[in-house]
Order: sequence, then C-alpha cells, then structure tokens
Amino acid sequence: MWQKHSFRLLLYLEWVLLGIALLAAFSLVIPHHRHHLVYHPAHPALFNLAGILCIATLGLMGLRLPSNSKLLQQIYIGGGFIFSWLTILLIGRGERVFPALLLIVLIRACLLFSWSGRIFVAILAYISFLAVQIMSLMRINPFGIPLGRRFPPILRRLPSEELRRILFGLAFNSALFFAFVLVFVLLLVGAVLAEHESRAKLVKAHRRLGQYALQIEAQATLQERNRIAREIHDSVGHYLTAQSIQLENTALFLAQDPAKASGHLAKARQLGKEALANIRSSVAALRNNSLEERSLKVMLEELIAEFESNTNIAIAFKMSHRLPRRETTGPAVTVGQVSALAPEVSTALYRIVQEALTNITRHSQATQVNLNLEAAAEKVSLSIKDNGCGFNPQDNTTGFGLQGIQERTTALQGSLRIMSEYGKGCQIQVEIPKK
Repeated sequence: MWQKHSFRLLLYLEWVLLGIALLAAFSLVIPHHRHHLVYHPAHPALFNLAGILCIATLGLMGLRLPSNSKLLQQIYIGGGFIFSWLTILLIGRGERVFPALLLIVLIRACLLFSWSGRIFVAILAYISFLAVQIMSLMRINPFGIPLGRRFPPILRRLPSEELRRILFGLAFNSALFFAFVLVFVLLLVGAVLAEHESRAKLVKAHRRLGQYALQIEAQATLQERNRIAREIHDSVGHYLTAQSIQLENTALFLAQDPAKASGHLAKARQLGKEALANIRSSVAALRNNSLEERSLKVMLEELIAEFESNTNIAIAFKMSHRLPRRETTGPAVTVGQVSALAPEVSTALYRIVQEALTNITRHSQATQVNLNLEAAAEKVSLSIKDNGCGFNPQDNTTGFGLQGIQERTTALQGSLRIMSEYGKGCQIQVEIPKK
C-alpha cells in the first residue's frame, strides 16, 4: 500500500524546498524592530506553531508514497494542498511560503500520476497561487493574518492608484514567474522519471536477453547432444554390432573349423578399422573450423585431403565463377570472390560439404566423388555427386545428415535437390542466394 520514496534526487529537492519554506516562515514569526524596511506583525504564537507543524507534516508525508490505490493517491495529493493552504492561512505572506509548498505537491503528483494527472495538479497549483494573489490584493484575510506583502511606511504614503498599480504589477510578475517555474519543474521531473523508466526497461531487457541466451545455449547443447548420439547410433553402433557378431562366429567356429573362424576374425578386424575411420570422420565433423580468417577454398581443400586420406575415395574438386550475359562486358571475376561471401553462407556451404562427405563414407560405397562449387552474381551453386550404390530419396530414413543439409539450406532461403536411384549413385544440388 505504501512505499519508500524511490527517487533520492527528487526527495532532496523536496527537502530544499521545505527548508526554503521554513526559513520564510521563521522570518515571519520572529518580530523585527520598526525601523526595518519590512514590517512584521505580531502573530499569535499558537497560529505560528500550527503553521510550522503543517510544513513539518507535509515534509514527513514525502517519506512514504501510496503505491496501488488511485483513491489513496488522490487523497494524498489533496492532503498536500490542504496542508499548504493551512500554512499560509496560519502564518501569512503567501508569496514567500506558498510557492515552495505547491512545488513539493507537484513533484509528488508527478511520481504518482500520469501526464494528464500531473498537468491537472499543476493547473490546480497555479489556480491556488492566483487565488492567494487575488485574496492578497483584495485584502481578504480569513484568520485576520495578511496573506500578501507588507510595504514600508514610505510606500504606503503613495497615492492609492499608484500603490494599486505597484501591487498589481508585482502580483502579475509573480504569477508569470510562478507559471514558468511550474512548467520547468513539470518538465524536469518528467524527464527524470522518463530516464529512470528507460533505464529500468533496459535492465529488464538485458536480464531477459540473458535468460534467452541461456535458454538458446541449453537448447543448442541439447540439439548437439542428440546429433552426436544419432551419429554414434547410426554409424559406430552399426560397425560395433557387426564386429561383435563376427567375433561370436569366430569363437563358435574356432575349434571346429579354424579356417572359417579365421575368415570371421578378418571381417571383424576390417569392421574395427572401418569403425575407427568413421570415428575419425565424426570427430573431424565436430571440430570448430573457423571461416572468419581462412577462405572457403582453403578449408574445402583441407577437408577433401583429410577425407581422401581416411577413406581412399577420390574427389574431383572444381570451383568456378559465372557471370550473367548482361555483365560479360564488365571486369572479369576472380577466384577470390568466393571468399567475399557472407560468413554465414561460407559456413553453411562448408558444413553441407562436410555432412555430404560423411554420408558418402557411411552409406554410399562409392569410389569417386565430384564436387563443384559455382559462384554467380546472385547465388552460389553446390553440386556433390558420387558413384555409389544410391538410394530411394522417398524412403523414410533416420539418418541425420540429409536433414542437417536441408535445415542449413532452408535457414539461408536456399533450395535443395536430391537425385538418387539404386545402383546409380546420388547427387545433391544446393543453391543459396548471396547475402
């Protein structure tokens, strides 16, 4: 229901205004000698004490602000106006005490209300100030205490019309100056609150962004774990299962038919070598190959060399560039333009080639691979073709490789075509628009 004052700067400003109001009030209640320029009437001590208590009460109200109830907030601001009025009615001299008290009420209204409520309170404060000015000019004193200025005797000897003109001029200037002060305070406090709100939103957005980053990191980690588990199941698990069967056959025929057992043992050894090569290929696929400082051509050449050394499968690699006909009269395209691809495109192409070669190693039984990379003005085309056993693209397979290629291509608004038949190998064609 109630909360502490959350803006130290504004609270200190209220204290400064309260100090100004108290100093003005004490200057009124302390009697002065008659030969001073300003005449101070002798106020009743009870009225003086009550007025100072009103100022103190208004100051203590600022330590707690209503937080949720709109009605309580309105009563709170109304109470501020009441204590301000009581102060000048009990002490007098509204031109000195009243403006500081009204500014305190306006500052608190800015903390509690929206702009419409702030403007309404500012207008009400200005009307209150004008009402005190009018009452002072008309010499309306509810408790017999003058609300306006007391002039020295020398000014009171002036003609009544001249004195009224002076009083009217002072009142007009005071009203105009107070209007500017109200607008300034209203804009200043509004700017402070807007800056505080923006900073709070920024902190909240930063915290939320950190939470999203952790969620994305956890999701990416889970996806990578699933990918590794699927690769192990699809490749290494298959080889180890087959090797276990061959070893069991070796143990079964070792005593009865040593020659047959020797054949099963040789197959088990071969499966072990294939499993080891497959593990090496998987580890190579998991490496963090950065393309930020190295060109795509160099990275592909290294990948191809590693692939050929591990699998004994030859790769014919070709990188070319093609210009549209309307650009044939322009400058020639250099091989280095492939390096000018956006980093995300280069990374996707490298990973697609890496995934395709891994699939060829596992499933194709191929002896030859043709890898073509062609860069045009608006797109990049990649073709990977092998002479392996082929497969039916419509079959529902659980392999992760083709799915990963499809996801990478789709993420860059590219297209993927897979052409394969049993006994006729497989060809993968990828087209990705340049970024």
